[in-house]
Amino acid sequence: MTRLLTRVTTAVLASACATLLAVTAGLVPAHAAPDSVAPVWSGLDARDYRGPIGAPGTLLAKTPLDPSVSLPAAGQAYRILYATTDVHGKPAVSTAAIFLPRVSAPAGGYPVIAWAHGTTGLGDDCTPSALPRSERDETYLNHWLRQDYAVVATDYAGLGTPGLMSYLSGEVAAHSVVDSVKAAHQTGLPLSKRWAIVGQSQGAGAALNAARRATAYSRGSGLDYRGVVATGTPANIEHIVWQAGPAFPPITLPSALNAYAAYILAGFADARPDLKPESALTARGKQVLRLAETLCYGPLAEKLDGERVNTWFSRPLATVPGVQAALVDYMATPYSGYDRPIFLGQGLLDTDVPAVSAGSLYAQMLGAGQPVEFHAYPGEDHSGTVLASIPDSTPFLARILR
Repeated sequence: MTRLLTRVTTAVLASACATLLAVTAGLVPAHAAPDSVAPVWSGLDARDYRGPIGAPGTLLAKTPLDPSVSLPAAGQAYRILYATTDVHGKPAVSTAAIFLPRVSAPAGGYPVIAWAHGTTGLGDDCTPSALPRSERDETYLNHWLRQDYAVVATDYAGLGTPGLMSYLSGEVAAHSVVDSVKAAHQTGLPLSKRWAIVGQSQGAGAALNAARRATAYSRGSGLDYRGVVATGTPANIEHIVWQAGPAFPPITLPSALNAYAAYILAGFADARPDLKPESALTARGKQVLRLAETLCYGPLAEKLDGERVNTWFSRPLATVPGVQAALVDYMATPYSGYDRPIFLGQGLLDTDVPAVSAGSLYAQMLGAGQPVEFHAYPGEDHSGTVLASIPDSTPFLARILR
């Protein structure tokens, strides 16, 4: 029954997304490129780090976070460098920001929220802990600090550290999130062993992948993982990506979707050079991959506005031997195997990650008997869902972190 449900929801997703993209194409305005802001590394510039690494979750460095990239509700803030694992299973490093509430720590320390951020880009200049947070994310993270939670916000391996950030790679994101919390507990800060994960968009996929692996990846550390909140979750997208080619998609997509597609292709090509996925690209497609490796989200979306993704391909991506299974392995969002509560939030006006994506995941999770609850926000788009979900996610986190 579960396998049948999976096949049905996947087929429905592919059909529904194609229809939705056709309807919404052109309705999402191009994202204006932000003002040029130089990253602030807070005295910890790890872009060319070549030192020792150690076991995943090992704390390598800690420094106070520059006030210009901190949060108003934070009493203390730090930037850390820690050991993790890259897309090839090799030792790697990542950075993260740690924010503490203004109130004194309770007995046992502040409960911890691991924040998994949404799409910012793949280039080092797009590193969240080295830049001011968006107005939405600042409001959201301030809310959790005012609920007396500490926030540990990973940048993901390769973003501001050596290598390319593996966009939507479930395993890399899971390691980055879990290892950031393990490392944070080595800083001497008053942090509780109790922790949960919260993520949006790219970060929702990261949060769920981390949630699925949290108990295993943190085993032996003494951490007490409690559950996950995910909003705007990209799920089953791999079943659309492998269909890309000269004939699909047959329309001009919104600029946001063009940027996401470019990041997926760039990350996947870096993860699986053995398959040579770039062999299915046109000269323009290869140019787009190079742009995706460096440009942050706003500038890339603006650069690709009006482009047709199908012109990036010289032949169907599916003609690359092994690519379909490899995409599933690289970016699938798990729908089974969770051992703690799951909160899914989805805006029904979301055109960045259409509602059928999270809806199909929810159906799969129900079919697999997972501890999931689903919250729909009819009047909200991709970004708006983050703050709209607060009245529901706040009591959810309070309950699981008791």
